[in-house]
Amino acid sequence: MAEPSVAEQRWLQAARDFARRALPAGEGPGGPEPPPPLDAVLRCLRSAGGGDLPLGYSFISISDLQCQQCMPCCSHLTWSTNEFKEWTHQGQDVLPMQSTLPRAYLILVGYLTDGRQEDKVKLVDGCLYVKDNTGIIPCELLYFELEWLESLFLFPSWSYIPQTDQSAAGYVEILVDPVPVYLPKEVPDSIPVTYPASAEPLLTSRIPCKKRSKLTVAGELAKLGPLLCIHRKTFFFLFLKCFTSAVWVPVLVQQPNQLAWHHILQLGHRYTITGLSMSSLKKSGHRMFVTGVSSCLLPYCAEQVREQPLDSVWQGESTQSSSPEAAEQLSDSLQLGVEEERPGSTKESKIISYVGTVTKILNVQAGLFLLDNEVCLCLAYQQLLNSARGLRPGACVELIDVHLLQKPLVSFPFVVLGACLSSTVVLKSFSRLSTPYQPPASSGNLYLQLLFRYNLGMPLYLWMVSLLEMFEDRFSCFFGRCRLLLRSTHRNPGAAEKFLVPLLQAVVPDTEEARDIYNEILAKIHQCPLQKYLTLNPPCQAPSLSTVCHVAEQKSWEGFSPSQLLSPLEAQHMGTQELNRRLAWSYCTLSAGSFQPRLILLGVLRVSSRSSSLQLQDRSSTLPCVISHKDGSPFANTALIGSLLQVENYQLVVERFLQTDFPSWEQLANLDHVREKKTSVYVQFYFEDVQVLHAAEGQIQKGLRSGNGSSLRKKDDSSVTSELETPEAKMLKLEDRKTDTHRNESYEKSQSSTGRTSNCVSHLFLVTQKEGLMLRNYQLPRKEDREGQELQCSFQATVLWLGRPQLWSHPREIENLPELEETSCDGEESMIRQEALLLFMGRSLRWFPFVHLDGLYRFIVPHCSDLEVFDKLCFPPVPTKFLSRSSCPLCLPVQDTWHLQHGTWISCLTERQLAARLVLTGMDQRIFSIPEVLSNSFTGSLVSFSGEIVERTLCASPKNEKPSVTVSLQKQKGSLLASDHSVKLSVSVAPGSPVVVDIYIAATYLQHLWGLLPGAKILFQNLERKISRFHNIYCTYIASSCVRIISLPASHLPIPSSPAGEASSPSLVFLSNLQPHLQYLPRARILCHLSCVLTLSLQWVCSLCSSIFKEGRCTRQSPPCPSHIGVRQASARVLVEDGTGEALVLCRNQHVAAMLGLSLLDWEALQNCVQSRGRVSIQHGEATGTGCVEEPEDFIACYLRSLCRSPLICRPILLDFSLDRKPSRILQPAPLQLRNFRCGEVEFVSQVGPQPSLLCLNVEEVEQDALSYLNSERIRQTSSHRGVGATA
Repeated sequence: MAEPSVAEQRWLQAARDFARRALPAGEGPGGPEPPPPLDAVLRCLRSAGGGDLPLGYSFISISDLQCQQCMPCCSHLTWSTNEFKEWTHQGQDVLPMQSTLPRAYLILVGYLTDGRQEDKVKLVDGCLYVKDNTGIIPCELLYFELEWLESLFLFPSWSYIPQTDQSAAGYVEILVDPVPVYLPKEVPDSIPVTYPASAEPLLTSRIPCKKRSKLTVAGELAKLGPLLCIHRKTFFFLFLKCFTSAVWVPVLVQQPNQLAWHHILQLGHRYTITGLSMSSLKKSGHRMFVTGVSSCLLPYCAEQVREQPLDSVWQGESTQSSSPEAAEQLSDSLQLGVEEERPGSTKESKIISYVGTVTKILNVQAGLFLLDNEVCLCLAYQQLLNSARGLRPGACVELIDVHLLQKPLVSFPFVVLGACLSSTVVLKSFSRLSTPYQPPASSGNLYLQLLFRYNLGMPLYLWMVSLLEMFEDRFSCFFGRCRLLLRSTHRNPGAAEKFLVPLLQAVVPDTEEARDIYNEILAKIHQCPLQKYLTLNPPCQAPSLSTVCHVAEQKSWEGFSPSQLLSPLEAQHMGTQELNRRLAWSYCTLSAGSFQPRLILLGVLRVSSRSSSLQLQDRSSTLPCVISHKDGSPFANTALIGSLLQVENYQLVVERFLQTDFPSWEQLANLDHVREKKTSVYVQFYFEDVQVLHAAEGQIQKGLRSGNGSSLRKKDDSSVTSELETPEAKMLKLEDRKTDTHRNESYEKSQSSTGRTSNCVSHLFLVTQKEGLMLRNYQLPRKEDREGQELQCSFQATVLWLGRPQLWSHPREIENLPELEETSCDGEESMIRQEALLLFMGRSLRWFPFVHLDGLYRFIVPHCSDLEVFDKLCFPPVPTKFLSRSSCPLCLPVQDTWHLQHGTWISCLTERQLAARLVLTGMDQRIFSIPEVLSNSFTGSLVSFSGEIVERTLCASPKNEKPSVTVSLQKQKGSLLASDHSVKLSVSVAPGSPVVVDIYIAATYLQHLWGLLPGAKILFQNLERKISRFHNIYCTYIASSCVRIISLPASHLPIPSSPAGEASSPSLVFLSNLQPHLQYLPRARILCHLSCVLTLSLQWVCSLCSSIFKEGRCTRQSPPCPSHIGVRQASARVLVEDGTGEALVLCRNQHVAAMLGLSLLDWEALQNCVQSRGRVSIQHGEATGTGCVEEPEDFIACYLRSLCRSPLICRPILLDFSLDRKPSRILQPAPLQLRNFRCGEVEFVSQVGPQPSLLCLNVEEVEQDALSYLNSERIRQTSSHRGVGATA
């Protein structure tokens, strides 16, 4: 023999080293010679390589393969390069976009075994493994022989597939039959057997048998059940069929050393099984053959068997009545409800066989795989005890006796093949692609837990899987790994289980029957949960927040037309500016029932320091939210930040913003005039309708562990200054900076001296006043230019410190309110009360939604033990040399790292804290009523009151109002309305209340105000009360103002654009009852007589400049107006009386036609005639000096004059009105005057009051029957009022 080369010697030395470490030593003589296993391996290698050793390959042990190989690979010892390329090319034909397995030049040698060692005990689970001295790894084979167990093999072709998460080792796919290192064992010569046709009667009748007698049965494998593991007992069923008939017998295999048979058995092949005994299941009565410890599985060979008569074996005792342990445990553990059969459109699934290629893993945890890009394979109803090894994209599988379900779920796009316990899944070929291995969870799999607990049919299971997939995708990034999120225990269910269980309980029929798995496996007539199904239309959905916002925006624009926002009778008289302004802002509300199917909101509660609003957040997006309590108390629970919430009863509000240039109302149908459409979506709900699926950990504890302050930091807040670098954030720039710098340095030293400890300092305070968000002249130095300053969005609150700062060793030790309890013991004098002004800027703006009046809060400073930390950061609001009031509260800038904790409300203090409650009495803010605010005797300038919004109107900012600092600045980022707009809120005490006050809010404030919708009850705080030049009282929102939602609008609100007071019918009154204190009556009704028309004016004005529009063009000359569109307008002043008094009524536009009694056609013809003249006016003799100029020669004027003087005009009418508050002739207390009245020839003298000015809201003709009824009602009401007065 030639001397080996240097390369071969090195290779052999590496082989010896591998054998000493990985292969067991042989029983040969000692010395340097290699152990016998290596000699046998080298002999196999030379035989496979044609006599040469594969020097290009290297040996690899099991442990090195698991630790060093992180990517999928394959090794083909005997293949050439061309053979490998052809093999990979065939794999790419299945999935062209996937890469093929890379080739590794490795030699794998090991023993095939059917168990693994755990605590020095061999654990057999039905899987096969490859092992050596260094480790053990699972393996999958397409073909297996029983003689291979515990034998040493060389694996010429194999693939290693690691796990995707790298948390555990992967497995090995044996691509071709392994080469035995030693010769196999020999098979026995002759075996006596019994065939199924002879053995089957033993299972149907009680034939006596000899004690401990065993039976050998030979037959063709007709059906192979899946491996099942119940209470750590693994078993499976097989069915042997007679060669010449359809008679078959079931065999239960449950011995650990026989579970490997499951890898050997192939359908259609003939086998012989020895050592069988007969048993029966107690609960179901099914009989079967059961293998014993000595049972053997042998391939059937006609030359090696001989048939044995039953008479010589089976006689004597009766059959065994005790069932196998595994069968009893199977019955006890799977008490599953049977899916209720629903009458009607239930479908019967078809049982088919199918061969396909896995093209995608839809959800391995749920057992869903996609075959051939069009068929879904569901293996959830079987147990994947081999952890779905081999089922990678590119693998070919054969499905036998699976259920075909077409369209089980409306939203599911694939046909489904479901494998039940009678189905067989055979892996035909491994994947040649470098696709990952995703093992299903071995325990805590919520998909399978809920499937078995509620015995779900395929439609419900697919729907449940879609919900769980959505849940995992949206929230796993917030709560760690998926397993943590889906983790479930009986006493402490996880978030996903809390979400799903009520939904499943609502749709799963309540039945006491259990899923009979024995019938499913053993019965002659097949029964299983997949047999019948009903196409499911999902009852609800929980899409991502980005999808929710997108769908809500779509619904808000579906069928939307600008004409929907305006009444045609009003729109036709509006100019261009007013028309487009009225269209600029609208809204619509959606509920869960507005979506099909019903939409459930899920989100993590967050708070943004950018928008200073609460938000629901998931992986996709955020959704601003408004949370209220049904009892009217504000939401202030800071502990819920970071919690996962579920809301099913909510109002999804879509605010619509339009930029339009409609010339007139006639073009409203032409959407080309819509230049821009924007929306703002938010949700509002009550906290009582919230279910907390996952409570957040303590935010302080998170900050202490991470060492970076509060855990609420978000990605979108990265640009916000994280900390107040200096305590120089002041309203004025007149401070002595040296003093503040020294104060800051001492604070920094105290912080650095404490180190990163878990100590924290807290201070309790009471909020006595809160101001709204706005740009204020508090300034933070910018990082890039410390000299440059810019205004900061901020808010401030006046608080009262209670007690002294407290030091805690850990935030978890913070008690409820120890400061107040100490006060109860020591008396009122012990409570230290010091007022302070808290300044919230930067990231501390996140506390804006939680800070409310009369609330007791606590600031917690983490990593701090300095009790003077609050005093060191305080500074006077103005420099000391300008400070005139010694009692002026000090300002305290709230640091970004401080945590706010809500304690309670003043009204909720316990009995132990009553003394503190007495001390704090009177500190709360005075809340007035709307009648008090509107009273002429009211003297305050800042008012707080609550009321319900009855109307919301966008209007131009008042010209006499000086713009605030915020309004005068450029349009803020995020504001969708022009800064020259204001919103007018008409607020009443209660729905239908006659008392209404108007509140004006500048548009630049609105981006921080959510939920100002008609029907909502709002608490307005610190509004400025004003009196107009017409002596009307109204309120404005200023820098010190704030609002809070007390209750949300009802879901059955009228049309959002309906004016105030239209929701309820107006009350019938007398003119003599209109007193000065009723001047804020929004709407009332009188039955009156139209006496005469005093003035009448019809005109066409330019839609742009409001000049007279004549003959199709504007008459303005300097400068000329380019408009070619006119708007018709009409006004009239009439005199009415109801027997108790007289009144002047101002009518506009369409109400003029009603007063004149003109039909629609006559009114249109009259307007067209006026268009050529521009303007036509007439006046009655009593109305001289009103400014109306008549044109006596015009025939239109003559017609109108004769019409107004016609007796037909003077008639009874039903008039809806409001008091005209704009003219200077407002009803004021005045002495009664004497007037002469003539009735025929009789003249009367009576005292009458001044004529009130009314504004016409509606005119109705009164029929004779209605007139009689109303008169009788009016007389009855008058009599009742007089009777009450006499009694009093």
